[in-house]
Amino acid sequence: MLDASLKKEIQTAYSQFLESRGLTARPAQKQMIASVARTLGSIRVDDKGNRLGEAHLVAVEAGTGTGKTIAYLLAALPIAQRHQLKLVVSTATVALQEQLIEKDLPELAEHTALNFRYTLAKGRGRYLCINKAEQLLDDQISMGQMALYEDEEQLKIEPSVLEKVRQIMQRYADGSWDGDKDKLSEAPSDDTWNLLTSDHMQCSNRRCMNFSVCPFYRAREQMIDADIVIANHDLVLADLSLGGGAILPEPTKTLYVFDEGHHLADKAGSHFSYSLRLMTALRLIGGMEKKLLQFSEQCDSSFLDELVTKMHQPITDLLMALNEWRELVEQLSFNTDRTGRSPRVRFAKGRQPESWLIPAQAVSHNCQRLLQLLEQLGALLKESMEGNLADIDRSKAEAFFPQLGFLLNRIQQMSWLAGSFARYDEEGKTPVARWVVQHETLHGQDFECCSSPVSVAATLQEHLWQACFGALITSATLTALGHFDRLKQTLGLSQDTPCERLMSPFDYYNAAELHIPRMRHEPNRVDEHTQEVTDYLNQTLPSLTASLVLFSSWKQMFRVLEGLDESTKECIIEQGGRSKSAMLKQHKERIDEGKPSCLFGLASFAEGVDLPGTYLTDVIITKLPFSVPDDPVDATLAEWIEQQGGNAFTDLAVPVASMRLTQAVGRLLRTEKDRGRVVILDRRLTGKFYGRQILDALPPFRQV
Repeated sequence: MLDASLKKEIQTAYSQFLESRGLTARPAQKQMIASVARTLGSIRVDDKGNRLGEAHLVAVEAGTGTGKTIAYLLAALPIAQRHQLKLVVSTATVALQEQLIEKDLPELAEHTALNFRYTLAKGRGRYLCINKAEQLLDDQISMGQMALYEDEEQLKIEPSVLEKVRQIMQRYADGSWDGDKDKLSEAPSDDTWNLLTSDHMQCSNRRCMNFSVCPFYRAREQMIDADIVIANHDLVLADLSLGGGAILPEPTKTLYVFDEGHHLADKAGSHFSYSLRLMTALRLIGGMEKKLLQFSEQCDSSFLDELVTKMHQPITDLLMALNEWRELVEQLSFNTDRTGRSPRVRFAKGRQPESWLIPAQAVSHNCQRLLQLLEQLGALLKESMEGNLADIDRSKAEAFFPQLGFLLNRIQQMSWLAGSFARYDEEGKTPVARWVVQHETLHGQDFECCSSPVSVAATLQEHLWQACFGALITSATLTALGHFDRLKQTLGLSQDTPCERLMSPFDYYNAAELHIPRMRHEPNRVDEHTQEVTDYLNQTLPSLTASLVLFSSWKQMFRVLEGLDESTKECIIEQGGRSKSAMLKQHKERIDEGKPSCLFGLASFAEGVDLPGTYLTDVIITKLPFSVPDDPVDATLAEWIEQQGGNAFTDLAVPVASMRLTQAVGRLLRTEKDRGRVVILDRRLTGKFYGRQILDALPPFRQV
């Protein structure tokens, strides 16, 4: 039960916020505050503040206009402070992070008596590594940037790049820049920035001579004093994969809020996916011994010589295993699919050929042998950097340490991927999707072996839900077909996890219409349906002032664009040539000038696009957003569902399409004053058995 004093503190803060801003309470917002506070505030703790029993989790779907951000901050912050916890708010998009930092948190501080500090957490890759920048300017990069993939090969350091680096370093030295890439007015290219930043494998931590002025660790110091840490899903997952508490606060001392929580499962799936290009791996391992010998020759260390000598045999064995695996992969029959993507082969039910097990096991085993020896080398370098080892010069150790970290990271990734192919999945458990992609490269043909879990439920349950103090998952769209079943299944939530669906305060029926025009052809008749869409847009777009047309494929979008009248094309801003933010800016400028404007976009425009008022009055969706049927992960999951006696279409495809469509139509009404129309050019909504289910799950527009 929620403590009475805590309940009063939350109620007082909410009243202050409303009164100070001249607002009236929103029923759904009050309901969300109560639900979150009741669940998270009833966690029992011992005398030392440690959680007793299981973590308390709650999921809340709060429709647009609910004011969910303020609701969960008001409910969760006092609870976190009472138990001396950190409140980590994790988002899927930069836009929401910016909204929290620049708008929501300052408003909460200004309009309530709550006393709190907050900071934005980012990964190492967003911060300058002074050590690497100095080495680059000292021309120590000549030791070689070893690459696993072609696009990571050593860059030729042009004079203009070096000058750019000098300017960046000067700005950091004079205090006009804090080392955060996102705060540079003109950020360098990704290729250049990759030379100036580090990761946890390449970082020597407190042993680095620049540790006291390191931008990343300075930012981490701010986290120690912060009550609220704003992060993103990728950073939370990266921290958990390192054991928790490596980048962000310890999970056991953290209350998590996962805003845009419908992205969490996909983010976790990507995070635990692995890939390996066999030919580039062979080149990396083939050149590895030479690099190590070169470094050993520069130093006068018998320990180092002995270690490098020990690496010869596992390197030789690893090359042999990789070559054996490559020969087996070359025997596969690769076919180019109709999407025009690189040829690939997917293994049914995620079951790789039996002949692959032995070479994959050998690759994994020899990677582990190498990792042990490389970690011993790392220990030697650390001793040298601490001044405890005289026979390896400290400057040489510092220069080589990032290269060693690079090798460790690549071989670790290689080991994980090989381990996935070295065994079959356990009976009765969800499988891993496995496939191979054929690539044409500058060095000839290469084969990329890939694996990805079809479900991250068990992983999240073990590393997140069981470890954290408590958590809220929230979004405007968490349900599929009006139920939380799929959310619980994909995120590994228990069936008794409290879930609440709060309706938006918008008057959907009177604010917007849902049109489903008569279409002669279904989308599976691609040419005919595309022509119908083109004809409809040619007829309709000239009369619209601010519209968004959403497509499910690049091919259809460009074919429709080609078929439009020249006069209609003039108002189109299509995805592909510019960034999303640049497109939205141009769209708004056109509307402000009184000119018609129409955005053409794919899935990324179906959410995270906020165009209130006159900036968007018509959303046109060309077809229901079903998943691509030949996606390796979805196809393997579909096979698993069928194997378990389910129906992949009704149990997976329809709920996912329903959730995506709800996100897409949500672009229309962003404020209570907005008005407009949604058009869906897909006859399956009215002609198929599942159409009514999908329609019923949409907001209650006035249907035409």
